[in-house]
Amino acid sequence: MANTGSYRNGTQKGAVKLDRILSLNSNPKSASSSFKSKSSAASSGLRRSSTGSLGGGSSKDNAGVSGRVRVAVRLRPRNAEELGADADFADCVELQPELKRLKLRRNNWDTDTYEFDEVLTEFASQKRVYEVVAKPVVESVLDGYNGTVMAYGQTGTGKTYTLGRLGEEDTCDRGIMVRAMEDILAEISPEKDSICVSYLQLYMESIQDLLDPANDNISIVEDPKTGDVSLPGATLVEIRDQQSFVELLRLGEAHRFAANTKLNTESSRSHAILMVNVRRSVNGKDYALSSENGSAVSMLKTLKPPLVRKGKLVVVDLAGSERIDKSGSEGHTLEEAKSINLSLSALGKCINALAENSAHVPVRDSKLTRLLRDSFGGTARTSLIVTIGPSPRHRGETASTIMFGQRAMKVENMLKIKEEFDYKSLSRRLDIQLDKLTAEHERQQKAFRDEIERITMEAQKRISEAEKNYGDALEKEKFKYQKDYMESLKKLEEQWSKDKQKQDDGNTRIEQKDDRLVKTSREEFSAVSSVEEVAEVKRLLHEEIHLRKSAEEEVNNLRNQLMQWKMTETAGNSKISKLCKLLEDEVLQKRNLEEEISVLRSQLLQLSFEADERRRPEGGGTGNVPNGLDSLISQVRHPQLRESGVGDSMEKLFEQVGLQRILSLLEAEDADVRIHAVKVVANLAAEEKNQEKIVEAGGLTSLLMLLRNSEDETIHRVAAGAIANLAMNETNQELIMAQRGISLLSITAASAEDPQTLRMVAGAIANLCGNDKLQMKLRAEGGIKALLGMVRCRHPDVLAQVARGIANFAKCESRASAQGTKTGKSLLIEDGALPWIVQNANNEASPIRRHIELALCHLSQHEVNAKDMISGGALWELVRISRDCSREDIRTLAHRTLTSSPTFQAELKRLRIDCG
Repeated sequence: MANTGSYRNGTQKGAVKLDRILSLNSNPKSASSSFKSKSSAASSGLRRSSTGSLGGGSSKDNAGVSGRVRVAVRLRPRNAEELGADADFADCVELQPELKRLKLRRNNWDTDTYEFDEVLTEFASQKRVYEVVAKPVVESVLDGYNGTVMAYGQTGTGKTYTLGRLGEEDTCDRGIMVRAMEDILAEISPEKDSICVSYLQLYMESIQDLLDPANDNISIVEDPKTGDVSLPGATLVEIRDQQSFVELLRLGEAHRFAANTKLNTESSRSHAILMVNVRRSVNGKDYALSSENGSAVSMLKTLKPPLVRKGKLVVVDLAGSERIDKSGSEGHTLEEAKSINLSLSALGKCINALAENSAHVPVRDSKLTRLLRDSFGGTARTSLIVTIGPSPRHRGETASTIMFGQRAMKVENMLKIKEEFDYKSLSRRLDIQLDKLTAEHERQQKAFRDEIERITMEAQKRISEAEKNYGDALEKEKFKYQKDYMESLKKLEEQWSKDKQKQDDGNTRIEQKDDRLVKTSREEFSAVSSVEEVAEVKRLLHEEIHLRKSAEEEVNNLRNQLMQWKMTETAGNSKISKLCKLLEDEVLQKRNLEEEISVLRSQLLQLSFEADERRRPEGGGTGNVPNGLDSLISQVRHPQLRESGVGDSMEKLFEQVGLQRILSLLEAEDADVRIHAVKVVANLAAEEKNQEKIVEAGGLTSLLMLLRNSEDETIHRVAAGAIANLAMNETNQELIMAQRGISLLSITAASAEDPQTLRMVAGAIANLCGNDKLQMKLRAEGGIKALLGMVRCRHPDVLAQVARGIANFAKCESRASAQGTKTGKSLLIEDGALPWIVQNANNEASPIRRHIELALCHLSQHEVNAKDMISGGALWELVRISRDCSREDIRTLAHRTLTSSPTFQAELKRLRIDCG
């Protein structure tokens, strides 16, 4: 049985999807093992076994450690026919659920033993099966990942019962499909989130719609770049409640092909595929910044694009494999059986190729393998349940089913979270904000121009008044001086006339005297008069000179006043020129802003156009809606941009905007802008060709400043990741140390709680630990203490980076000791790292274990560390590494160390341990 759904397997138009890869560590060797029952009792060694469990809780609790396909086996109880026909025979399988083992009988004496992630007996309830097989996958889908639950087994072993049972008579019998939808509906918000399902069957290599039987030849569309598969012709139904979902299941089950065979009265003749698409909104915040006066006009909003997570759950009820001689199929039923076995065979070949890490995986041999390419070796979290029967008559089919599950356990997936930003909605909001800002800018420009005109008019008025006052004063002074001059001339003429009249009177009196006396007297009088006249003229001349000087002083004063007015006029003209220049600058700035807005709009339109072009093959038509449903959702409008598209856009952004401008955004006041800017810098720093440019432009200093000044954990995480990328270069390592980068990373590690932030910080410090020149300074600034402090997180990814840093540091110390540049005990041992190293030397996670084993081998190279390692229990781990380590180079190094150290040799001899 399978599920229904309305929602296209394609993606929304106008939205950019960001696939963030979640790196998952796994240990392939601990996945499964097949061994003889006789030899299992004798197996022993220092290495602890590590097997996974499907019942480990949610994907969050499982911490995303392993991306391996999880496999559970379920035993069907004997049916009525087997109770009679096989009454004298024992079951062909024996279950050991507490050990998660299954024994398959070869004969009455020998058995083959297999390990699975979960072993479910015939008494296991449907609830128990759902919790250990499907619930972790469902929770991952709710977190934004793809997930697959698939049932495989011989016909009649209970696959459809396990997956598609509706439980109408007894709710305890509900299958995985119904229970999964109950959990999904309980977790989502009806107002913000949506659930859409499709229900299909693969019959005779033809994909048919169980919700619309007329749609019986649906094509598969593959993205040529990413390889993602979609079914644009499938019916898509939106689910609002559990009852409508059950009705869709009932409708689809009625259209599914089934037949009566000797092995099963209702044998499914097609593979049923239920696709559940979950779209969940991630709440974001809008930050508002206002001016000091708080006016609504000056409000500036920084808008954050809406973020949504999209997960897809695929539930696959495979048709049962069967042998023709046992099923009795003939005619058309025989052709159906051949088609089923061919598709299952193609699936088995793909799983074999993935399990053996083959370079070629034949996914195109069957439509079934094309549909499931994301489930095996792709990005989905996959759980497989294999169903078997107890009858010894079908031991061959049971053994084949068990081996299929064993091979599937070796397949590794790389999980990716599916997130997208709704940029068209953001564009509309930005257009509204742009209109407001444009209106505000125009209002300010008008007010500025009015103020310029007012100042200009006032200055011209003052200049006109000054010129008029100056002219009037000049005319007054000129008239005054002319009047004084005329009066002076008149006085001189009057005085001259008086003197002449006196002279005439004197001459008349003298004529009455003696001519001689008259003549003498006339001469004397003429001389005296001449002297007096000269004296009077001199006096008048002096007065005229004095008046002239006074007039010149007045003229100079007027000239000074005229100069002052001219200077005032010049200053006014200068101020007017400056205001005119400011006005021109404002006009130029407005033009530049308009051009920049136009460029940004064109870039946004270009990105949307490119994304539409990329997703056009996946667009398809709208789905058909059954008449009995509430409603159909409209086709999603925004395409999701794949990883390659994001990289191309990042390169375009780098070329068009420029590195300096991107780095300047790291100091923006808006926290959201800083977060996006530091993400861009981190993406650029991941490319080696960009690292030197970033450092030369001051990007490293800006990233360290963000660690020092910002309190946002997202910024800390992304900045630490970028620093970790830059720290892979030796020159950059010295720059980081010179700018006290270790101290900043240590402070960040002490205050962070998010495992991803701690992983980035630990990765950066681990890269710095590999530089021989920085050992003492790194330790002095708290680098080793910071690494050991981060083990509190217990997250495997964080522990792997801590272990790598310790291994790098120990390797540098070992090299320095061999060169004679270092003496004395290891700094790692002095800082108390040895107990944690010994404790995790046999960790279940292979990356942690490998780095710890290397660290132990390097520490033991220096004889002065031997006593501390013996007292700390490290000797036992070295012995184990020399015997059981999976890597030959580490095993050889451990053996050489044990045989070359006199202290180790003496202790081994005392303990009577032979290292050969």
